[in-house]
Amino acid sequence: MFTLCIKDSFSAAHKLEDYHGQCEELHGHNFIVEALFDGEKLGTSGMVIDFKILKNYLQDVLKSLDHTYINDIPFFKQRASSSEYIAMYIYSELRKMTDNGPVRLTEVKVWESEKAWASYHE
Repeated sequence: MFTLCIKDSFSAAHKLEDYHGQCEELHGHNFIVEALFDGEKLGTSGMVIDFKILKNYLQDVLKSLDHTYINDIPFFKQRASSSEYIAMYIYSELRKMTDNGPVRLTEVKVWESEKAWASYHE
């Protein structure tokens, strides 16, 4: 089994409803996102899948978040805009793109700072 990881970033604003502290106010982050994939078979190129393909998938998902107010995105209308739910959102969107490919999405990590991250996996 092989594990592949791609990494990208986006900047966005949000506020945490029903939270008692500074994060309840409007603020922003430069989020870092890592997506991990498993694959079993190498192609004739010696790769499970070209990293470029996975990077493009992640960039497509992050476009929907970059320079936005996350709370306005429909997915977050019924959920907190926490790093945990952001990881879930990215995971669910990426999974749609990779379900029938040579890799299986295993985890998405969202770093809201260099010291704190949340991840989602099924």
